[in-house]
Amino acid sequence: MNRFLGILTFLTRIPVNANIEFDENFNKGMIYFPTVGLILGILYCLFTYSTANLFDAYIGSVIFVLCGVVLTGGLHLDGVGDTFDGIYSYRDKEKILEIMKDSRLGTNALLAILFVVILKIGFVYKSLNLNIYYITILMPIYGRLSIVFASYKNKSPRKNGMGNVFIGKVNKKQIAICCTFTILYIILLNIFFDFGLKLLIYNIMFIIILWILIRFYTKYITNIIGGITGDILGCICEITEVIYLLFICLGVYI
Repeated sequence: MNRFLGILTFLTRIPVNANIEFDENFNKGMIYFPTVGLILGILYCLFTYSTANLFDAYIGSVIFVLCGVVLTGGLHLDGVGDTFDGIYSYRDKEKILEIMKDSRLGTNALLAILFVVILKIGFVYKSLNLNIYYITILMPIYGRLSIVFASYKNKSPRKNGMGNVFIGKVNKKQIAICCTFTILYIILLNIFFDFGLKLLIYNIMFIIILWILIRFYTKYITNIIGGITGDILGCICEITEVIYLLFICLGVYI
């Protein structure tokens, strides 16, 4: 339980009484990443549903994004900014890593964060108009699952860094447990929301697609800076959430 609370405290700003110790076993708590995503998703859904019914779908979609920022402290959006400022500055490895450590926002960071927020609002707004709320729960689950996938068999280009707690320290058993939890949550949500067999299969298929996309992306980043960082993990989480929303919106239309 302490390990779960430690991961919950690390990934969110939900007030819980837990002491985080970044010891050699802290990475074992990664099996709880999808569960943390589920908790976030339930809170997102409750606030989004209440606001959308009180006002309208647009306000509901804005509150959805706002909840993500408040409940995570903008942790992963910060990763988006640092990643786009550094990786897409097209400098040498050392300069890129230096830029990514800089707390100041550049043009690339500002635009990347802006596009992530706009795309999330747009896709969620479209979904709420179709009375589809389950994606607000599944989206953060996939986002946290993507961090587990990205940490598998990768390395960090830095000797020290927050991401080093996880990067390269995930094994196949942890991957299997996280995927099992994710599939279980998809099935339970299908029972509750009744989104049908086709979309159930579609959601499970996304796990495979996500794995393939992340392996390609992390290899691309590794070729540039010699590994991935905590900022890259945060960026991957946010991009995964946007891709998932796009994927499901396309699936609904198909």
